[in-house]
Amino acid sequence: MNVNNDVVKRYNPKNIAKPVGQYSHVTKISRGAELYVFSGQIGIDQNNNIPTDFNQQVTNTMNNIVELLSSQKLTPSHVIKINIWATEEIDWDHFYAIWNRVFGSTPPSMTIAYIKGLGLPELKIELDVWAAG
Repeated sequence: MNVNNDVVKRYNPKNIAKPVGQYSHVTKISRGAELYVFSGQIGIDQNNNIPTDFNQQVTNTMNNIVELLSSQKLTPSHVIKINIWATEEIDWDHFYAIWNRVFGSTPPSMTIAYIKGLGLPELKIELDVWAAG
């Protein structure tokens, strides 16, 4: 069991295979917590530019998530689940370098899907974030 805060607890049960990536199999939310559902976050920067480089979109997306959480007085430890939608193969070395910096040793639950397209043709990745606080 890994405890991130008083609201969110993470587990990787011993009776199932270890996660194949850097995520937690189970994320438990304490009773009475508020649930936050955010719109999908994309790789747009503060000047409303969407870079063509996939890894820069990943970096911008993660920065946007941290800022969005902060706007609600939440931290990455409050994130319970992230769904990742990508239109091209993820550079896992780059992705996990940022992921680990943001979420540390007890990352949230995660689902990944490769899809044909996102809401705008220039988007290459979008992260759907759920949090509790």
